[in-house]
Amino acid sequence: MARIAVIGAGMGAMAAAARLAVAGHRVAVYERTDTYGGAVRRFERDGFGFDTGPGLLTLPAVYRDLFVKTGKEPLEDCVELVQVDPSARHVFADGTEVSLPNASRAGVVAALDQALGAGAGERWGDFLVRARDAWDRTRRPLLEEPLWPDWQVLAEKEPYPAVPHKRLLRTRRAGTLSEIGAWELRDERLAALLHSAALGHGLDPRTTPASAAVLPYMEHAFGTWYVRGGVRELARAVYERCVRRRVQFVFGAEVARILEKDGRAAGVELTDGTVAEADFVVAGVAPDALGRFVPGTALRGGGEVPPQPGRTSRLTVLLALRGGRPGGTAHRTVVHAQDQQAEWELVFGGSGEAVARPTVTVLRPDDPALVPDAAHEAVVLSSVIPAGPPQGAREVLDRHAENMIEAAGRAVPGLRDRILWTEVLTPAAVEEATGAVGGAIPAPALAAGAGRLLHPGNATTLTGLFTVGGWSHPGGGLPHAGMSGALVAGLIVEGPGFRGSQ
Repeated sequence: MARIAVIGAGMGAMAAAARLAVAGHRVAVYERTDTYGGAVRRFERDGFGFDTGPGLLTLPAVYRDLFVKTGKEPLEDCVELVQVDPSARHVFADGTEVSLPNASRAGVVAALDQALGAGAGERWGDFLVRARDAWDRTRRPLLEEPLWPDWQVLAEKEPYPAVPHKRLLRTRRAGTLSEIGAWELRDERLAALLHSAALGHGLDPRTTPASAAVLPYMEHAFGTWYVRGGVRELARAVYERCVRRRVQFVFGAEVARILEKDGRAAGVELTDGTVAEADFVVAGVAPDALGRFVPGTALRGGGEVPPQPGRTSRLTVLLALRGGRPGGTAHRTVVHAQDQQAEWELVFGGSGEAVARPTVTVLRPDDPALVPDAAHEAVVLSSVIPAGPPQGAREVLDRHAENMIEAAGRAVPGLRDRILWTEVLTPAAVEEATGAVGGAIPAPALAAGAGRLLHPGNATTLTGLFTVGGWSHPGGGLPHAGMSGALVAGLIVEGPGFRGSQ
């Protein structure tokens, strides 16, 4: 039995803790805040409840596997999963609207043909077939296996089978998402569907490799799911599974440094001077914090992946509304920006200005647990913005929040007249919850693009120290966080020869 110290109680860290405890190890989790879940938080006021992190779940098989491997109760005995249908309603800049069925290629094709014109559905359907090829080629190395030592193979080879495109007497193939939109989808609204899938993860469609086609494919193939009571209930279930497996949690415990002995990790020291010795340390923290824990030591070897591109965060607006949720309302609506290029310039150029008509995701869950009664509705708006405080921070963020409400009014008729109160959560709230500087949110790992969207491997140059969560392989997002926990547990239990789930 090994002693294992886990830094942070995010989803990836708790997934690792539960698996390690079941393997017979003694696990203690040290969390600097007063609760678990990392970015998966909940805000409550006046009988209203809101998810303040992820509001939906994709690839639930990751958490089903976690619960199967760590106890007799399956995931569905611990939380209620509901498949969201339609998967999303989209409101485009020209006023066109379309609702896309959940996990139904034929349904999606028919809906797009009806809303956008004959042929639109077929082009999107053909794109999904090519995206499936990219998924099949990258699923194991990017989600189910530790990062390959020769990760350059993933960085150099584009797995998306782009269609040859003749342009100015030359034949070219799309290398970015924006090129897929222009050359293969050939409709600004279809392109907006694709671009919004990238933007939602904080990725710039102009520079994000075509391999990111796997992001909309994952939603299409595996469905979009809601957790009754909010996604925070999933965090609660994982935490309770850890507790049942006798994982010890110490909240309000900030780690000052990672201890070293004989060239390997030997435990942690807290800011209050408490020392906890351990045989292994698992750090579920952002890279900035990791470097502070072992000063003067290069924890990432010279062969590690390139640094991540410019970081983004989210602005979240919580709306308490008078009046009940109308029947037939879509759970998720994406209101697309009036000018995508202008939005990208502001978000990825880091200008620190508010986007006039931003892309806004509107979540309207049909969940009595989130409202005081049936005569009210709880709505969450989110928009991608640069990480860190902009110049004139509060004024800019307040203006952007107002722009979000204005944009959301295209999806929620009479929205402003229904508002009882609002709560604006800035990147500072993300930073407080996760410790990531500027409230940065990590993207999932992606192939190609010279490795810019790969994440460092879970092992480090300090023997016995492993990293878990969104800032490590396989990157950000609830499914990826859960898989990072499985990979770290495998590397500790089976050793460096571990090659991933079978």
